[in-house]
Amino acid sequence: MKFLTLLFLSMLATVSYSQETGSIKGSLSDKETDNQPLPFANVVIKGTSKGTTTDFDGLYEINNVEPGTYTIVFSFVGYETKEIPNVAIKANQTTTVNGSLGSSAAALDAVMIKAVGRKDSEVALLLQQKDAVDIKESIGSQELAKMGVSDAATATSKISGVSASEGSGEVYVRGLGDRYLYTTLNGLPIPSDDIENKNIDLELFPTRVVESVSISKTYSASTSADQASGNVNIDSRSLTGTEELNISTRLGINTNAMQDGVRDNFKRSPNSEDMSFGFYSKNLSSKRALTEQTWNAQTTTLPINYRHTFRAGKKLGENFKVFLTGSQTSNYEYQSGLFQQYQNNYLDDYFNDIERFKKTINTTGLIDLGYKFNSKNNIRALSLFINKVTDEVYEAGRNGEGFVFEETDTDEGLSQFVRDQNIKQTRLWVNQLLGEHKIGESNNLEWGIGYNLVNADEPNRIRNEINFNEQEIELARMGGYQQRKSLQYIDDTEYNGRLSDEFKIINKDSLGLSIKVGGNYRNKERDFKSQFFGLSETEKGFLNPASLDNLSSVLTQENIDNGYLMLNEQGGIPDTYNAVLESRGAFLTTNFKLNRFNFNVGARFQKDNIDVKYDVGNAPGGRKGEVNKVYDNIYPSLNVKYSLNEENNFRLAGSKTITLPEFKEFAPFEYVDPTGLVTRGNRELEASTAYNLDLKWEFFPTSNELISLTGFYKLIEEPINKAQTRSASGVFSYFNSSNEGKIYGLELEANINILEANVETEEGINLDFGANVTRMWHTQDLKEFTNEQGRVVNTFRYNNKKDVGLQGASDWILNASLNFSTSWENPFIANLSANYASDKIFALGRAPLDQEQSDVLYNDSIIEKGFVVLNLTITQDLSENWTLRFTGKNLLNPEIERTQNVRPAGGTQRTETVSSYTRGAVLSLGVSYNL
Repeated sequence: MKFLTLLFLSMLATVSYSQETGSIKGSLSDKETDNQPLPFANVVIKGTSKGTTTDFDGLYEINNVEPGTYTIVFSFVGYETKEIPNVAIKANQTTTVNGSLGSSAAALDAVMIKAVGRKDSEVALLLQQKDAVDIKESIGSQELAKMGVSDAATATSKISGVSASEGSGEVYVRGLGDRYLYTTLNGLPIPSDDIENKNIDLELFPTRVVESVSISKTYSASTSADQASGNVNIDSRSLTGTEELNISTRLGINTNAMQDGVRDNFKRSPNSEDMSFGFYSKNLSSKRALTEQTWNAQTTTLPINYRHTFRAGKKLGENFKVFLTGSQTSNYEYQSGLFQQYQNNYLDDYFNDIERFKKTINTTGLIDLGYKFNSKNNIRALSLFINKVTDEVYEAGRNGEGFVFEETDTDEGLSQFVRDQNIKQTRLWVNQLLGEHKIGESNNLEWGIGYNLVNADEPNRIRNEINFNEQEIELARMGGYQQRKSLQYIDDTEYNGRLSDEFKIINKDSLGLSIKVGGNYRNKERDFKSQFFGLSETEKGFLNPASLDNLSSVLTQENIDNGYLMLNEQGGIPDTYNAVLESRGAFLTTNFKLNRFNFNVGARFQKDNIDVKYDVGNAPGGRKGEVNKVYDNIYPSLNVKYSLNEENNFRLAGSKTITLPEFKEFAPFEYVDPTGLVTRGNRELEASTAYNLDLKWEFFPTSNELISLTGFYKLIEEPINKAQTRSASGVFSYFNSSNEGKIYGLELEANINILEANVETEEGINLDFGANVTRMWHTQDLKEFTNEQGRVVNTFRYNNKKDVGLQGASDWILNASLNFSTSWENPFIANLSANYASDKIFALGRAPLDQEQSDVLYNDSIIEKGFVVLNLTITQDLSENWTLRFTGKNLLNPEIERTQNVRPAGGTQRTETVSSYTRGAVLSLGVSYNL
C-alpha cells in the first residue's frame, strides 16, 4: 500500500511539474521583401536543445519550456543572425517574440557551409501537409538524397499506401494502378511515353531535377477529375539560395550482370552500333535493314554502370535567378528465369532459360529561369529535356527445351528458340511558363501554360523464331513474320494550361472565407505507326543456319534474289492510328474557416472528348474505324479539416471522379512483347466512375515528426481490367468486366525521432525511424450476360468465381526507413529502407470458351507474388566541399514470381509458376563536389 501511495504521489508530482512550463510563439519577417513572412527559418533557444522552424506564414511556436530567462536566436542562410536576449518565460503562459531578418554579405560568407532552409526539406513538407486542407503527402529532394532514391518512381513508393509492380513498372496507390492515376509537373499535365500506359514513366525523372514528389490521395475540384486513386505531382528544381554548384560522378555494378558467363558476354542488339553519347541515330530503314544489317546479337564486356551529373545556379542582381542541371546515367541489367503460358488450362508456351540483357542510358537537362518583379509578382520559365535509350536482347530456348504450341514440331524432335532484339528511344521535351501574382491584400492569381513533345520510338525491332535440335536448325514456319524487323513510332504533341484566382473575403484568426475560381485546358494528340517486314522460306526447311548465333548466314539478299526467301511487308500498308484528347474544365471552390474548422467545398464541370481513328490490319469489324467518346459531368469535392490543437488534425474528404480509357485501350492494334504475350485495344470500352471517402487523423509531436491513421473507401462503377479474350488466340484486352468494384482499407504512418543532436551546439547523433503500413480489402463482381432463354452468351466468370479481387491491389503494403546521422564537422549519414507489397492480381482470368466445359476451358488469374526490396545508402562528408557516397539497391535480390492455378481435364488443381526472375543487386560508389 505504501508503495502504491508513493507511486501515486510520484506520478502526481511528475504531472504537476510537467504542467509548470511555458511556451514561446511569434512571427519572423523578411526585411528584403517589405517584411513579408520568412518561412523555413531557424528559431533556437540558446543554450538548450529546443528549437523549431517557421512555417509558410513565418510563424513558429516552441512548447514545454521551463520557466526562466533565455536568449532567442533567429537565423536563415544568407541573412544576418539575430539574438533576442532577456526573454522571460513564465509557467502556464505564452510569451510572444517577433523578429525580422535582413541580408548580410558577411553573414553569408559565414554560413554558406551550413544547412540551408529549403522548401524540399522534410520539415517544410510536413508543415505544408499540416496546413493543407486536402489530404496530401510529399517527399522532398533532401530526404530522397538521404535514402539514395534515384528517380521519381522510387520516390512514390516511400509514401504510405503506394507500391510499384516490378512486372509492369506501374505505380499503385491504394491498390489502383496506372489508369486510375493522374500525373502533373508543376501542376500541369505531362504526356505518357508508352502506348500501354496513361502516365509517363516516373523513372524518367531523376531526383536531381525534382524538388519534391507529392501524392494527393483525395480529389480537389481545382485539378482534373480523371483520377480515382490520386494525383502525382512533381515539383521541379529551381535555384536554392543565391548560388549553387555541384559536380558528381559514380561507378557501379549490377551483381547479375557481373556473374560468370555474363560479364564477359553481355549481349546487345545490332542497333547499338548506331548509338553515340547516349543518343540513337538511325541510318537504315527497317526494310533495308533486313539484308543490310546483321541479325546476330553483339556482345560487350565489363558492363559497368555510371552516372555523371552537374548542377549550377546563380542569382543575378536582386530579381533574376538561373538554374541549370544535367546528367547522364548508364545502367546494365541481366535477368534469367522461367516463362510459361497456359491456354484453357493446357500448356501453350514453355521456356525455362529466359535471358534478358538490358542497357539503359538516360540523359537529362533542365534549365529554370525565375524573375521576381517585386514581392507580389513572380514569373518562372523552365525547359526539361529527357532522352532515354534502352537496348534489350531477349533470348529463350537456347537449351533445346523451349516449346511453343503450333510453332514447334515436336513430332520431328524439334524445340524452339526465340530471340528479340529491340532498341527504344524516348525523347521528352517539356516547356512551361508559370506565374504568381498578388493583387492587393486579398487576391492571389496563379497561372501556367505548357507545350510538350514526346517521341517514343522503336525504330528497328529484330525478332527470330527458330526450330532446332542437335542435328539441324530450321527457320520457324508459321506465318510470314517469324524472321522480321519492325518499326513503331509514337509522336505526342500537347498544349495545356491552368488558371486560378483566389479571393480572400474574410481573413481573421478565427474566421475566414475565400473563393477560388479557375479552369484547365488540355489538348493531347498522338500519331502512331507500326509496320512489320519479314523474310520467310519459299520451300520448307531448305535454309539451315550453321548456328543460332549466325542467322545472318542465310537471311541474305542473295537468297532473296535466288528465290529461297520472300519478302513480307503487310502489303506495304503500316498499322496507324491518330488520337486526340481534348479536356476542358472549370471549377469553383469555397473555403470557410471557423475557429478550428476548415470546410472546403468545390465543384468542377469537365468535358472530355476522345477521338481515335485507326487503320489496323486484322482489327475486329474491319481494318479502318473510328472511336469517339464524350464525357461531360459535374464532379464535386468536399474536404473538411478540424485542428484540435497545434499538434492534432482530423480530416474528412469525399468526392466523385472519372477514369478515362487510354488511346491504346481503344485502338485495336496488337502489340507483342518479347515473351509473345499480345495485347489489343477494345473499341467498346467505357470510362468508369469512382466515389471516394477518406477519414484521417494526424499528430505532429514536433516539426519533423508525424503519426497518422487513415481510413478510406472507394466504390468504382464499371472498373476497367486487363484480361484475356474468350478466343483461342489468348490475346489480352481491356474490358469493363465488372459492374462495380470496392476497396477499403487503413493506413498507419509514423515518423519519429529516437535520438536528436543538440540544435545549438550541433553535437551528438540523430536517429529517426519512419514506417507506414497499409491493409486493404477489395473485391469486384464479374459480369455475365444471358439471353431470353437464360443461356449464357458472354461471361467474365471463371473457375466458378462470381467475384474476384481488384487487379494490382495488394492486401498489405509496408514501407520502412531507418536514418542515422552525426553532427560532426564532416557528417556521416546512413539510411536503410525496405519496401514490401503482398500478392496482387497481375491479370484477371479468362472465362471458359465452352460453357459445357467450364471446369476446364478457362484461365485462372495470374498472381504476382509479394517480395521485399532492401536498400542501403551511406554518405560521408570528406570536407566542406567533397562527399563520398555508397549505395546498395535491391540488396536481397528477391525472386520476382508470377503464379497461376491450373486444372487440366481429369486432373486436380495445382499452382504453376508462369514467370520468375531476379533483377540483381545494384552497388555503386560515387563522389561529389559542392561549392
